[in-house]
Amino acid sequence: MAIELRQQLKLAQQLIMTPQLQQAIKLLQLSRLELLDTISQELQSNPLLEETQEDAPDQDALAEERQSAQREEPTPEVTIDEKAKEDIDWEEYLGDYSSGSRMRVEREQAPELPALENRLVKKPSFDAHLLWQLHLSSLDEVEKEVGTLIIGNLDRDGYLKATVTEIAEMAKCDEDCVEQVLHLVQGFDPVGVAARNLKECLLIQVKTLSLEDELVVEILENHLHDLENKNYHAILKTTGRSPEDIQKAIEIILGLEPKPGKAFDEEEVQYISPDIFVYKVDNDFVIVLNEDGMPKLRISPFYREALSKDGNVSEQTREYIQSKLRSAAWLIKSIHQRQRTIYRVAESIIKFQRDFFEQGITHLRPLVLRDVAEDLEMHESTISRVTTNKYMHTPRGVFELKYFFNSSIGSLTGGAVASESVKERIRQLVQSEDSRKPYSDKAIVEKLREENIDIARRTVAKYRELLGILPSNMRKQPVWGTKKRRKGS
Repeated sequence: MAIELRQQLKLAQQLIMTPQLQQAIKLLQLSRLELLDTISQELQSNPLLEETQEDAPDQDALAEERQSAQREEPTPEVTIDEKAKEDIDWEEYLGDYSSGSRMRVEREQAPELPALENRLVKKPSFDAHLLWQLHLSSLDEVEKEVGTLIIGNLDRDGYLKATVTEIAEMAKCDEDCVEQVLHLVQGFDPVGVAARNLKECLLIQVKTLSLEDELVVEILENHLHDLENKNYHAILKTTGRSPEDIQKAIEIILGLEPKPGKAFDEEEVQYISPDIFVYKVDNDFVIVLNEDGMPKLRISPFYREALSKDGNVSEQTREYIQSKLRSAAWLIKSIHQRQRTIYRVAESIIKFQRDFFEQGITHLRPLVLRDVAEDLEMHESTISRVTTNKYMHTPRGVFELKYFFNSSIGSLTGGAVASESVKERIRQLVQSEDSRKPYSDKAIVEKLREENIDIARRTVAKYRELLGILPSNMRKQPVWGTKKRRKGS
């Protein structure tokens, strides 16, 4: 059989993602800050895009006023025959004239402000704070190197993760030198830093803060495990001390900081700028898109005029302007489409979750992306992109749009309850429980069944962990029993 090359025509239909469509999908899933950054980059790269100023006067109106002023009869010039006095101090006069407003004069007369770099405030890092204290100490070069290695091997909570032997090998010195420098570093601020375990950390704080008490030290040395498990009766039985003394010692220990490096956590608070504001007006909810800081884009009239003139623009320049014009027009259209889609999705969410907006989290309904997609006749992927990194400011607080979509939990009456509502109800039950007899997971299941919520114990345990709630044995507060007195005593 001979092998040969052939050309064959084939007709087929394919879906192709155009660059414009890819850009529209990308804009749809961007957060508000990311959208502002994208618009800023487009303004720099595309000369046909301009940001309009709302307070800027209309150029056409100015041109019309200028033409009407030219058609009017010229106003006769006003002359002043008064002669200027010869004794005027012109230097002082010109200085006052050019001095500007009163605010500027007051600012100039005020004391000189510190330099900008001296006014910028930056939170010092944990390592920098410790190294600063290390350099203030009277140490030789070898000891400073050991101290630097100790500080460099601390985790974010302030605990030493390297052994004394390992640090001695890295610094090429003996272990006694490392122990001596480690003892010095453990006295730095924050108190308890560079400890090798929780017990050492708490003991350092007790010693440094002059809180040394025989019972406190004994509990930390021998009963830390019982304290973690809140087995207070074991401590009471072993120490033989009175419940009042043990209670005071426990209060001192609970006032210590188990994570010394927590105060220097470098994670900054991220403030949320909502994309949507929802206000209640009378008996209805009004949706307002957050346009604050969002630039108003338009196509530059200069380039439009240059494109409309025939013969004055080269073909290469015309093609460049046309490509940038299409890109700018599609960007503006995509942004408007994005805002309209977000508004419609928010409107649909309010329709489904009206009970939440009226009465709170416990009335949140089960909702999935398909429900909103069918309501708006859109694809689920579109709804997923819209609800990603978008936040809504409601009378109940600020929530991510994905918060309103949650799974359902069966009800004993045949209905369904949203999982977020069940989590909120578990949180409320724990808050209202008796701290001396906290609810177990089984007791919470029984309480929820009384409210017609059918839920398994393992689901309660899962939700409790997601909420950051400890088990019942860890939530229990101490109950000190009184010993019965003997007759005749």
